[in-house]
Order: sequence, then structure tokens, then C-alpha cells
Amino acid sequence: MTHVIGVDLGGTKTAAGVVSASGEVLMSETIPTLNRAGGEAILDATAALITGLVERAADAGISVSGVGIGSAGVIDASSGSVVSATDAIHGWAGTELVSGLSSRLSLHVSAVRAVQAVNDVHAHALGEAWLGAAAGSSSSLMVAFGTGVGGSFVLDGSPVLGHRFVGGHVGHFASSYAYSDGVALPCVCGGSGHVEAIASGPAIYESYLRFGGSALAALDTRGVFGLASAAEAGDGGAVAGSADNRAAALCAIDAGAAAAGQALGGLINVLDPETVVISGGLADAGELWWKPMEFALRQELLAPLVSVPVVRARLGNTAAIVGAAKLVLK
Repeated sequence: MTHVIGVDLGGTKTAAGVVSASGEVLMSETIPTLNRAGGEAILDATAALITGLVERAADAGISVSGVGIGSAGVIDASSGSVVSATDAIHGWAGTELVSGLSSRLSLHVSAVRAVQAVNDVHAHALGEAWLGAAAGSSSSLMVAFGTGVGGSFVLDGSPVLGHRFVGGHVGHFASSYAYSDGVALPCVCGGSGHVEAIASGPAIYESYLRFGGSALAALDTRGVFGLASAAEAGDGGAVAGSADNRAAALCAIDAGAAAAGQALGGLINVLDPETVVISGGLADAGELWWKPMEFALRQELLAPLVSVPVVRARLGNTAAIVGAAKLVLK
């Protein structure tokens, strides 16, 4: 296969691109994910997106012969079905992703001969391992810290999916930081005391409120970082909020970053990856998060691992598209 479509199907948007054998994204489009309309409606919209890209490619003299999908949810890569999913996409669990798309595409795009799917974080990690921050590494651990916490371990060019395709859910093991007054913090998975309950973006905002910060001074996680940045800069102006709000913001970010670093250090001790890649909105938030995260990470490492490279992801929004395309590129 020389050109394929890579699809990044997330809870809020679905992006797709025509990808060459070298990994170059030649053209792309993005649509909102119909996350309240059910699985069949999402498949219809995604098939239309892919069909439009195939037609654009054909106009440019490019033939597309396969589709790779990185999708939200636990994806059975053998059957191409969605094993389970969060409420971010209603009616997604149980959707026959690969067969459903294949049947829709066969009506319009006879050239597409292969459709494969994995979880979107695995696709993201595969893209970074192929052409991004972990390019050339025999093994890489990628962890994304954003709305949630997810990861993937890529070994010899393939993500380790796990026997039941749940591999990579690194936000859902115990964290000593995920407690408030001795009570484990609730996690979106239904458990409690997990890494995601303290280290995700929304969790940092909740920590800010627990530390006494005002919701009026910071309406979301971005606002918390704004307050913390003002505190670091010594800005005491009214725009920056009260000293208590700024202190709460710094404490919340420090707690979330330390929890992230501790979790990463433990994973590195277990997996011994050649390269560690950190992705997501928090990784892009600057040194306020990165420095305490990396300090906590290094504190956890066993002696032979102290020099492991820990780097930011490089491919940005194209990582999952490129990684999904790699699933079917030969």
C-alpha cells in the first residue's frame, strides 16, 4: 500500500488524513464527533469523511487502498469492535467499528481493501514511535496527560495491546496522591484513588478547589495555570486573583505533576523503555507542570534507569492520524 487514510476518532472531533508510505499527511479534514447520536450515526459520518478524502485524493491522482483508525474506547483489534467506552461517546460500546465502516465504504470506495482499528492512544504512540519523539527507538512508553490519563508501550514497532485489549490504561492504578483527608478521590472509571483522579487536567482543577481556590477566579484548568503563572511571575494585581487563589493553583499543579511523575517512574521501572514520551495538554502547559513532574519521576527510578530520555511528543495533532495509518501501511 502506498497511500492510506488515517483516522483519529475522539470524543469531540474526528480527524482524518491521506498519508503516504513515508508518513507524510498530504491532506486532512476534521468534523465534530456526533458523540450523542449513537454508534451508527458516528459510523455514517466517519464513512462520509473518509469517502470525501478518497475523492480528493483521486482528484490529485492518488489512490487510497486502506484505512487505519485510532478510536476512543477499548478496541478489540482482532474483531474491530468497541469493547467498552466512557460516556464521552454515547452508544459507542458494542459498535462494530471495522465491519461497520467497511460495509459503508464498500458502497462508494471499492479501492479500500483493508480497514484496521486500535485505541486512539495506541495510535498516537505508534505515530510518535514511527516518526516522532521516539523514532528509532526499539521500545517506547508514551503517556498522555490531558482530559484523562492514557498510555501505550510500543515494542519493536507494535503497541502492546494486552490479552483483552485493555493495555495502556495507565491512569487506573493506585496513586498515593489521590487522597483528600484520608479519603480516596473518585475516578471516572468508577474506582477511586487512581492516578487519573489526581493527575488529569480536570483533576487539577478539582484539586485547586479543594485547596481553597475560588471557582470565580479560575473557571477551568487553563484558569488554574493562569493563576499559577501569575504567582510565579510575582504578579499581585487584581487580574491575577487573590494570593490564596494563586497559592491554591500552585499547590494543585504541584500535586498533579508529582502524581504524574510518580506514576511514570513506576511504569519505567516495570517496562524499562528505551525512550519515554509525554503528551497531552498538560505536557504542553510549560515548566510549571513539567519540572515537578520530571523531578518526581526521577526520584522513583531504579539506578540503572536514571538516564532514561524523557521527552515531549513532537507530532502534535497528526500523531494519531499517522499512527493509525501505520496500522495498514505495508
